[in-house]
Amino acid sequence: MALVSAQNLTMDFAGKVVFRDISFDVNAGEHVGLIGANGTGKTTLFKLITGEYEPSDGGLFISKNVRIGYLEQYACAGSVRSVIDEALTVFSDLIELEFELEKIAREIDAGGENRQALIELQQEMHEKFQSEGGLTYKSRARSALLGLGFDDSELSIPCDKLSGGQRSKLSMAKLLLSQSDLLLLDEPTNHLDITATEWLENFLTGFRGSVIVISHDRYFLDRVTDKTMELSNMMLHSSKGGYSRYMQLREERLENERRRYENDVEEIKRLEAMIAKQVEFGRERNFITIASKQKVIDRIKASLVVPEKNLAPVRISFTPVAQTGNEVLNVYSLSKYFGSKTVFENVSFQVRKGDRAFILGPNGCGKTTLLRILVRQYQADGGSFSFGSNVKIGYFDQSLENLNKGKTVLDEIWDEHRNLNETAVRSYLALFLFRGDDVFKNVDTLSGGEKAKLCLLKLMLSGANALLLDEPTNHLDIPSREALEEAIASFDGTVIAVSHDRYFINKLATKIFRLTQQGIEKTDGTYDDYVAALEHDRAQAEQVKKSAPKVNDYKLRKERESEINRLRGKISRGEAKIDELDGEISELNAALSTPAVSSDYEKITEYTEKISALSAEQEELMSDWEKWNARLTELTEETDA
Repeated sequence: MALVSAQNLTMDFAGKVVFRDISFDVNAGEHVGLIGANGTGKTTLFKLITGEYEPSDGGLFISKNVRIGYLEQYACAGSVRSVIDEALTVFSDLIELEFELEKIAREIDAGGENRQALIELQQEMHEKFQSEGGLTYKSRARSALLGLGFDDSELSIPCDKLSGGQRSKLSMAKLLLSQSDLLLLDEPTNHLDITATEWLENFLTGFRGSVIVISHDRYFLDRVTDKTMELSNMMLHSSKGGYSRYMQLREERLENERRRYENDVEEIKRLEAMIAKQVEFGRERNFITIASKQKVIDRIKASLVVPEKNLAPVRISFTPVAQTGNEVLNVYSLSKYFGSKTVFENVSFQVRKGDRAFILGPNGCGKTTLLRILVRQYQADGGSFSFGSNVKIGYFDQSLENLNKGKTVLDEIWDEHRNLNETAVRSYLALFLFRGDDVFKNVDTLSGGEKAKLCLLKLMLSGANALLLDEPTNHLDIPSREALEEAIASFDGTVIAVSHDRYFINKLATKIFRLTQQGIEKTDGTYDDYVAALEHDRAQAEQVKKSAPKVNDYKLRKERESEINRLRGKISRGEAKIDELDGEISELNAALSTPAVSSDYEKITEYTEKISALSAEQEELMSDWEKWNARLTELTEETDA
């Protein structure tokens, strides 16, 4: 069943066509990746689905009673609730039902004539509460928040104190908990580290509803989607499969289109040449042939499909001005603290010429801090580092703060490279898609993607032979990421990078450093090699865990049996002593009744004191006996279990 169906959908803004005559279906349970370069209309399509925009032409049909969840619907700006309370607002119906159940319970406890009716109502409401997830909604909310990167201490923070990234993650948690039939996710991994992204992947993989996700994260798309739609050149193409499968089929489709177009053009030329010959002959039957051939030409032209043009790609090339020695960077026991908080300690590693080393770790572990220490923006609190001979550093800052406010795009480059004339500067800017009047844009007005491209151009022109890159793909669309990958792959220098883009890492990495509070863990190879090493370590740890309990269980069982035997002995001896004391007390009581004792005050006092002492000893033994029996029962139950 199609939840969303578009027929000949067209959208334009003030005469500028975003896409034209596109058609597609999104069926129940499908997980669709929506890809395309920036500006091709992906977010516009989302807003058409949510009803925020009306199409210029064509039809968009949403199945009846479909609940659509879109990230912007759950913005948390202005809320003063705690993180956990804001997340729980998704379950307002369950919370109201829970309140009603508590109210009914109090009324039942108070008694009254309608008590039986209340009990029946309580049972009915409790079944509804349970079937709709009432018993687990709080744990599900907490699990989603922790999975997306919050820790327990942050769940009580008021929403108005959250950073933009934290607010985005909270909105994401609410969306995932909303029980929508169709989730519209626009760049959901933007503020997530790899661990949180993997949690989101697992969530979506198990999600039974439909999903349309806009993402430039190719690894993520391969993991969570089973269908891909691409907006390009105002058209939409789709096929079954994730991103990698789609790109394979796309190349085959484009190649077939090119061949068919070339064959059709050749056929038209052949037929036109035949017509020209027939015209030369000028006989009546030749005109009949001419008319017949022209009909064929017209038919071919009517069905002629011009091959799709790829959008002009960013063209990047890093050329070092000099070669480094074999040792590019040596780091010795670096440490960094912010107040009483330890960011990292004992960080030691070596980077050699030609390495493409990626630094991984969860958000907040200090990856950006480490890079900023290496470019001397921050001071380390311990340890040291040194770059090798002839090393010229080029730094890409993920915050894009190395652009000068108030400058034009043209001046941003030209002011640093006065040796170039305007034509040369414009040529370089054109490589990064700044053309015509784009070069006079103010840097402050650029999009994140445009700023990232401008920073990459500055990096390209620096002539650096050691690139330190902090999340260089964050604001780039897929074509720009691929251009950057090709440039780095062919770079005759050294790269040290921080990234959450696993596709990017996997394609380029020669070694991976995992940063922890205690130091660096190194893995040689790609991201897949790194994951395999982690899984191997986990498997080994699990094996140790599985084998260790066998020894421990045996040891615990023997210790338990030994304690049971000791307790039984104590209980047996205690019971014998209690009986013995009971006999002695009985004899003394009997003696007190005899005339020889009852008439002698001193003997009465002596016998009474003995009875009192024996009774106290007996009471203490009885108390111990009860404890021993309770412990014996506990151990026996554990053994039986």
